[in-house]
Amino acid sequence: MTAPLTRAEKTRRTRRRMLDAAARLFVERGWTGATVEDIARAAEVGVQTVYFTFGTKRALLGEVLDTAIAGDADPAATLDRPWAREVVAEPDPAAQLARQAAGARRVLERAAPVLEVVRTAATAEPELAALWRTNLEQRHTVQLHFAHALTAKAAETALTAETAKTAETGKPSETGAPDEPGGPLRDGHDARSAADIMFTVLGPETYGLLVTTQGWSPDRWERWAADLLTRQLLP
Repeated sequence: MTAPLTRAEKTRRTRRRMLDAAARLFVERGWTGATVEDIARAAEVGVQTVYFTFGTKRALLGEVLDTAIAGDADPAATLDRPWAREVVAEPDPAAQLARQAAGARRVLERAAPVLEVVRTAATAEPELAALWRTNLEQRHTVQLHFAHALTAKAAETALTAETAKTAETGKPSETGAPDEPGGPLRDGHDARSAADIMFTVLGPETYGLLVTTQGWSPDRWERWAADLLTRQLLP
């Protein structure tokens, strides 16, 4: 015999139903078209239950977005997630960029439609403009963290190559090892400009244009993104 659900589990399942209903309706109807009444009806709860649980429609969309980005209800930040830790721990610069593209793909497959709801509504809704700005800042912060890891690896790779060349020829090259601790990225990019490129290539805007609008598969987008980042950032 199945044990009865605890109150906590019932509450969790009800919250999940409301989030799922809200995500579907926001994507289908947009910010304005998806009313709290419609969301409550789809989740089979009362309107007041939605307001009691989330407070406002904006807060509900914010939690829908956070859940889509994370893929679960765990409040852990992106940089504390296993995939992000693996990106930073990856010793090879090109392999790091491939891991970043793979991680971005997994996030965007879930979150790109919701991010588009926020982006399009932000032009007319001050509350959502603030939510969109926060998302932009958070995404850039993540990419900057990755970019610092990449520049450190590039410096180590360049130093290793210089040491090997010196051992082979008996003298250092004319250029010598890089002086900057950040290391040599293509075209003199530092960590901040590298983060700008990562932010652009791996963003929902680029993903949406190629996957949603142009019909690319997520797998094709992932391979393209990893290749483009490698060509743009690595010597």
